[in-house]
Amino acid sequence: MTIPDERTCAFLRARDLLLALTHPIKTPRVPGKIREEALEILRHFPTESDIEIAHSAAPDWYGPVPWERR
Repeated sequence: MTIPDERTCAFLRARDLLLALTHPIKTPRVPGKIREEALEILRHFPTESDIEIAHSAAPDWYGPVPWERR
């Protein structure tokens, strides 16, 4: 079973991965189509602020964003 902190961590790690896919210097061999798709997904992906709001509204589902990420 996933606990709230793990769920928040998964969101943050997924966001980091999508961001990395959009940067040619960090991920030089990623095809342009993948970069475009990552950007499209990021437009609607929850931000750290969104996750904090979700944590406030549903602490049994979402953990807080770690301090070092704020």
